[in-house]
Amino acid sequence: MAETTSEFMYELLKKMHERFDKVDFAPELKSEVNNMRGTMVAMQGDLHNIYGILGRHERLDRIEHRLELRELAEPQKPFDHTT
Repeated sequence: MAETTSEFMYELLKKMHERFDKVDFAPELKSEVNNMRGTMVAMQGDLHNIYGILGRHERLDRIEHRLELRELAEPQKPFDHTT
């Protein structure tokens, strides 16, 4: 077994102390990660809303297309969507 000296132990303890000093920033990092998570959740909600709006537009496009097809099939005056 290797012989340990007091200098070796002192250096080891110094390195451990440096590592524990870095751990003190953990609450700060945790809050930053939570903020990023909140931002990502908000972005996900925004995307969900955008997809919902696009779905409604697609549905309106289909309805409009059906009305135009019906308009061509019936011998009536054309549908005026400006009124």
